[in-house]
Amino acid sequence: MVTIRLTRRGAKNSPFYHVVVTDSRKRQGGLSLENVGFFNPVARKSEPRLKLDLARIEHWLSKGAQQSDRVKSLVSDYRKQAAQASA
Repeated sequence: MVTIRLTRRGAKNSPFYHVVVTDSRKRQGGLSLENVGFFNPVARKSEPRLKLDLARIEHWLSKGAQQSDRVKSLVSDYRKQAAQASA
C-alpha cells in the first residue's frame, strides 16, 4: 500500500519533516517515491511553516494512497490557509 506520511529530518531538538509518498512496508527514513512538501514545526517568523504540493497529493490519493493522521490534518490546515489567502 502507498502511504503519504512524514519523515523526520533536522538536528537534535530542531525537527524538520518532509511529507513523502512511500510504500508502507518501507522504513520511516527509507527511500520514498516522491517528496510532496515539508513541515517545519519550529519555524521562525520569516520561515514558512508548511508547504505542500496539493496537486500531487490529490494525484496520489486518486491512485489509492492513504494519508497518515498527521498528514491528513496538515493538508486540511493548508487548504484552509490557501482559501483564506485567495479570498
